[in-house]
Amino acid sequence: MAPGALVEQPNIAEPFANPKDGLALEATSDAIDDVNVLKAALKVKNGTATQEEKDIYEQSQFDSEKDKTQFRQYEEACDRVKNFYREQHEKQTVAYNLKARNLFYSKTRAEMTVWEAMEKLNTLIDESDPDTSLSQIEHLLQSAEAIRRDGKPRWMQLVGLIHDLGKLLFFYDAQGQWDVVGDTFPVGCAFDRRIIYPDTFTGNPDHDNEVYSTEHGIYTPGCGLDNVMLSWGHDEYLYHIMKAQSTIPDEGLAMIRYHSFYPWHSQGAYRWMMNEKDERMLEAVKAFNPYDLYSKSDDVPKVEDLKSYYKDVIDEFIGWDKKVKW
Repeated sequence: MAPGALVEQPNIAEPFANPKDGLALEATSDAIDDVNVLKAALKVKNGTATQEEKDIYEQSQFDSEKDKTQFRQYEEACDRVKNFYREQHEKQTVAYNLKARNLFYSKTRAEMTVWEAMEKLNTLIDESDPDTSLSQIEHLLQSAEAIRRDGKPRWMQLVGLIHDLGKLLFFYDAQGQWDVVGDTFPVGCAFDRRIIYPDTFTGNPDHDNEVYSTEHGIYTPGCGLDNVMLSWGHDEYLYHIMKAQSTIPDEGLAMIRYHSFYPWHSQGAYRWMMNEKDERMLEAVKAFNPYDLYSKSDDVPKVEDLKSYYKDVIDEFIGWDKKVKW
């Protein structure tokens, strides 16, 4: 991918950005996934992975012939997203996050059913790329089908199906890629060194704030993650929508909200924030994340064959015909 794709800005003067911007967003999102996949693979190689991670790794795209080059691939993948993370880490402030949430609650950006939202995301991201191997709907169905094959609950299948729909945010209120995708982290307290590229936070105004720069900042130990402000992006956006407009259980909402919170669920950071509920949510997120990272396969889902099944799943927890307020 071209380096320029990582910093390309959307045209936010229009209700929807140019589809080319969506392609750039997806390129960045894929590069971020590459980093997290390779990091997980290296955990297996270093002997620090859980048994579940090992099991998923065995079924993943990484084989013995590629082992020798994994660390080099990881470094190269990190380089591709470094500029993105520098911008994200400098701009995700408490002030911006309060503003983004106020804007979110101040209006309805669109009213669409879940399937219509999937089709909209399909159009916005894929329309300008005739060579794309899989559509957005096919990617979403791959995650859902991997979860379904393993006999997981229907609500978890639904989470797999919709977990990236928050990327619609990019075509509404986003200021760039930096407030849509990327690993997430709390704002309002010290930035943990276990966040990717921690040194890039020095350009963030909150870095030297007399309150926000302290370990606990505006929070208290054991406050619970429900009371923590995570960096604004497509996960937070979708979480707030589904929390208010679906019957997805807490575990599913946690999968949506926290699956990009890698410093927490993969690196052990911010555990001082957790309460008893968060202990359960952590297990749920860890169970979901391998499907987010490794569900891509050579099998292309047949949308029309699967639509009827997922119509029932959507109807059960959201409503097939329900016009969700986006």
